[in-house]
Amino acid sequence: MKLDRTKELIHGSINKSEPYEALVHVLESAIELVQIPDNDFFWSYWEDAADATKEITKFLNMAKSYALPERAEVGVMFAPTGPLQELSLSSGWAEPFLKVAEKYDQVEGLLWPKF
Repeated sequence: MKLDRTKELIHGSINKSEPYEALVHVLESAIELVQIPDNDFFWSYWEDAADATKEITKFLNMAKSYALPERAEVGVMFAPTGPLQELSLSSGWAEPFLKVAEKYDQVEGLLWPKF
C-alpha cells in the first residue's frame, strides 16, 4: 500500500483558501489508513475496514459536494481515543495518525470556526 494521499497531506500544508478540498484530502488519507492490510479493529467502534471506509466515504462525498458534515460526527473520528486513534494504536501507525489528526484540526478551524 502506497499511502500517497497520506504522505502528501503529512508533508504538505493545508490550503486555507480551499477548506473543503483540504477536508477531502484529510478524509482520503483516513480512508487510506483504515484500509491498511492487517489493521486491528478490536478497540475501534468499526467492525472492519469496509465499515470504516463506508462511514468516512459518507463525509468525503459531502465535502466533495461542498456540503458541510456535522462537526461532531467528523471530529469524533480524529479525537483522542476516537476510532482512528484507537485503530492507529492497535495497528502500529500512531505517529502518522497524529500528523493527519493535526491537519484535520487545522481544517476544522477553517470550516467550523469558534466564536
